[in-house]
Amino acid sequence: MLIEHALSGNVAIDVIPFIKTEHDVTTELWEKVEDASMKSDALAFTSSNAVEAIATHQDLQKSRLVGHKIFCIGHATKQCVVKYFGEKSVAGSADNARELANAIITAHVKNLIFFCGDQRRDELPELLKKDNIEVREFIVYKTISTPKRIEKKYDGILFFSPSAVKGFFQANQLKDETVLFAVGDTTAEEIKKFSKNKILVSDVPEKKSLLNRAISYFQTNPIHH
Repeated sequence: MLIEHALSGNVAIDVIPFIKTEHDVTTELWEKVEDASMKSDALAFTSSNAVEAIATHQDLQKSRLVGHKIFCIGHATKQCVVKYFGEKSVAGSADNARELANAIITAHVKNLIFFCGDQRRDELPELLKKDNIEVREFIVYKTISTPKRIEKKYDGILFFSPSAVKGFFQANQLKDETVLFAVGDTTAEEIKKFSKNKILVSDVPEKKSLLNRAISYFQTNPIHH
């Protein structure tokens, strides 16, 4: 649907993965999660991958996680939480870690379980710990870099995560005029480590918003080959 949407705006898109994710929820880990859930009053997800890892491992409706307040970052993560836990479970959502931390603090959460990947950033748990919120972290998926050399020259490249940025630049260099699009500020900061090219950031940290940003840019600034 998103690719068709782009084509309707005269923007052709190739989808090339530079990372892959693998769920990593063992029986031993799940037992620890169930135990921790008895002592916590909220859950936090910063990625839909973490939600999927938990949801596909176990029947959530039979777990002790049901009934917890859930806080999440990003539209895609929220939609995934709604899919598996129900809309009423979402106690708060935000576009970045600082805003989410404020929502959790405002909700007077004292003990929280944070489900994340092996390359998660430190910002959210550190902000919460500064406010004396007990955070128990569980790594439930791994992000694996899958770099590949791209021979085709692109006018623009869209990045949806910092790890995808790393995977791309492990094997590729850019021409100076290539415009780069980042799904959020964290991804944009990662791009800056590898490139001085022009970077445009999505208005909202989700795929469709970033795609609309790219379509709008190239409609206003057409490329002539």
